[in-house]
Amino acid sequence: MQQERHGAAAVVIRNGHVLLARRINPPDEGLWGYPGGHVEHGETAPEAAIRELFEETGVVALPSAVLDTLHVGDSPRFRLDMVLCRYVSGEPQPADDISAAEWVPFDDVRVQAREMSRDVDTILARALDRQ
Repeated sequence: MQQERHGAAAVVIRNGHVLLARRINPPDEGLWGYPGGHVEHGETAPEAAIRELFEETGVVALPSAVLDTLHVGDSPRFRLDMVLCRYVSGEPQPADDISAAEWVPFDDVRVQAREMSRDVDTILARALDRQ
């Protein structure tokens, strides 16, 4: 049986907006979702989420809670921990494996005004319930 891969994504809320990034690579190429990536050896999911957030967008945040864990794909399976983070500083600038990063109004996420990865709206609702 193949081992499950592990990733983490940062859910950062600021002034009625959530930070989303448009992916360059499959499987979510061209879709908007939360900044994130692989959890490296010896790293926790919250540590990975804030590291990936900074690498992809230049935004600095502090982790506060794991909101949920998504299981993506079949072979290999990918476990993605969604980490609520508190904004500290920075304005999003795309880097690494994203083509754009923006503060997106909550209502745009709720009505899916742009093409988004799976569960972006559900995760936002959970994040707002935790604040």
